[in-house]
Amino acid sequence: MTTTEHEPRPGADEIAREVWEDESPAAATDRADETPDLVGTLRPMPVGIDSDEPRVETDSLGGIKVPGRHYWGAQTQRSLENFDIGTDRMPLAVVRGLAHVKAAAAVANRDAGRLPAWKAEAIRYVCQEILTGQLDAEFPLGVYQTGSGTHTNANVDEVVANRANQLLGSRPGSGTPIHPLDDVNMSQSSNDTFVTAMHVAAYVATVERLLPSLTALRDALSSRASDWADVVKVGRTHLMDATLLTVGQEWSGYAAALSSACDGIRRTSRELLEVALGGTAVGTGLNAPPGFTEAATAALSESTGYPFRPAANPFAAQATLDALVRGHGGIKSAAVALFKIANDLRWLASGPRAGLQELRIPANEPGSTIMPGKVNPTQAEATLMACLTVIGHDQTVAMAGAEGNFELNAFRPIVIDEYLRSARLLADASDSLRIRLVNGATLNGSQINVNVDRSVMVVTALTPVIGYDRAAAIVRRAVESDLSIRDAAVLSGVDARVYDDLVRDTARNLASGIPPT
Repeated sequence: MTTTEHEPRPGADEIAREVWEDESPAAATDRADETPDLVGTLRPMPVGIDSDEPRVETDSLGGIKVPGRHYWGAQTQRSLENFDIGTDRMPLAVVRGLAHVKAAAAVANRDAGRLPAWKAEAIRYVCQEILTGQLDAEFPLGVYQTGSGTHTNANVDEVVANRANQLLGSRPGSGTPIHPLDDVNMSQSSNDTFVTAMHVAAYVATVERLLPSLTALRDALSSRASDWADVVKVGRTHLMDATLLTVGQEWSGYAAALSSACDGIRRTSRELLEVALGGTAVGTGLNAPPGFTEAATAALSESTGYPFRPAANPFAAQATLDALVRGHGGIKSAAVALFKIANDLRWLASGPRAGLQELRIPANEPGSTIMPGKVNPTQAEATLMACLTVIGHDQTVAMAGAEGNFELNAFRPIVIDEYLRSARLLADASDSLRIRLVNGATLNGSQINVNVDRSVMVVTALTPVIGYDRAAAIVRRAVESDLSIRDAAVLSGVDARVYDDLVRDTARNLASGIPPT
């Protein structure tokens, strides 16, 4: 029947739904949950293929020999042979992210009537093996591969299919009854699955590893601030003597800086909860059934335990890496804050005779192979190097994020590799600095007191009484004649009792409390 201009025309979504209902693999049959006789149920089998002979697996380019003991297939093998660049392997965190994605997609495809329940269960079973580390040796691909991450997506598809087929009584490499693309990759494209796995891996690394480590270091700094709340010391600005403060106040600043950095990471990491899953090739959802995005994302949330949600705009989610760029920016900001703290600590510990000598740090290891008894601020140095590396990573992430073209950013592997490296580096450095320096540090009270006694900037407390110009003259006299500021003030006509009262009141006021972190 021809549609007249007076009849309402069906919308694009309605047409797509009708076509899907008529032509989808599940539409022509009610056999979605039937298990073929040749397959049966999953058979408990240890991981591994007992074969030293290579097998031939095929893809769209033809056949290729694959090591017989491994579960990967043709596309993985081609990537291994064609991308011999560096030694950095795709992080297993990304592989585990893809395992969550494949399991979630299997649930959504099952519920949509596309995938038989027994196939979905086989896929989910193998994904769980991946998540528990039983198949780690099956993911050998490097970071420097296709910019979309297609090779790693295919690697996971092939491993899941071949291991599932083994468990179902079939032969790895046969592509039956579980096919790596038709079944494991059903309703998916590397373009939506890999970036979703990137978000999963980045979010998990951030909330489970990085933030707890930064928070623990923040708490340790705050604890030391409380320990040293009433210890008055000389402040420094421009590397020169400044007015007095307490050690506790100084360290409360370190703790507050890390608190602020953690807040920034939390804000940016929340963007990672939006995922592109369901957008397939370019964001339109081609070849995915109606409702797949919502169903698969809900299953992903259940699988990971985190509240992932469909991206507000799937085209932006697939064409850009902006959420990861901003997320790494939060990590870089934390690295900047931590760099300042670690740098201060090594300066405060400088000495033991010719430096600032205010902080004593644990002697974890000999500091020199020629100078006996030397102790160096090695934990601070290692932290500084880690922070510099993270700051460098951020430049790579930013440039890679800017280089996306049209509907795909083809710099994905390096972005997630740098993100995960940064999160790990900063977490490890925070733990090491806390455990091996901050917790064991002590104050050199005698040196701190000497510095306070000899400080010239305590004269600042006199300025409301004697004026700036007269106070400045006292400082010049003290420095030129190598006098204490008290002696110089008395010689300049200031009543000793007035001076002592002002300095004592200043110290008492400083020790009265520390701002909360």
